[in-house]
This record gives sequence, structure tokens and C-alpha cells, in this order.
Amino acid sequence: MTIRDMIDKLDCSLEAGTEEMLDREITGVYCCDLLSHAMAKLDPGNVWITIHTNLNVVAIASLTDVACVLVAESIEIEEQSLARAVEKQVVMLSSAKTAAELSFELYCLLRKAE
Repeated sequence: MTIRDMIDKLDCSLEAGTEEMLDREITGVYCCDLLSHAMAKLDPGNVWITIHTNLNVVAIASLTDVACVLVAESIEIEEQSLARAVEKQVVMLSSAKTAAELSFELYCLLRKAE
């Protein structure tokens, strides 16, 4: 499944990133708000679901090579974070759903794709 597929199926909004970046394959999902823990546990290609929106999120996403960051609960992403995401080529998405809902729905979609 690609980021583009996930956006369509989970009704997410693209906040930062280009159309070309949406064709990246998703390899898994990880949900965590403790930044140091996320940095240690995220795998390349994961969708990282979080409620954090500061610059550190973009830095961790870039370092761990996640497919994208998905911010839950319609939390507004800081402008400086969006600007840095564009600079670092990190896809950032948002959704009105809770992190639990997004994790479950995405996990189910990824299982079907196997």
C-alpha cells in the first residue's frame, strides 16, 4: 500500500509533501508520542502516528526514514514544522480520527494487502 492509497482509504489530509512522495510504499505502522522511544523503535517505511507537531517530530521522521507522519485528532501542525518537513522531504498528514482508530484501521489495511 502506498501513502496515496492510505490517504484515500483513511480520509487523511496532506499537510506537507509532494505528489511524487505519495507513491512510497508503507511497510508498517507505529504509534507513539514519546519522542525518544519513537526514535529508537521506528522502522524505515513506517507510518508514524502521533499527536506531536513540533520540529523534533520532523527531525526524527527524517532520521528514521519513515514513510510519513500522521497527526491524529485534527491537531494543528506548527508552521515551522511544516516548513521543515518540506525542506527535509518528510510527508506530514493529518486526520480527525484518534491515534487508536488510525492504528487499527491502518493495521487492518496493511494485513489485507499482504
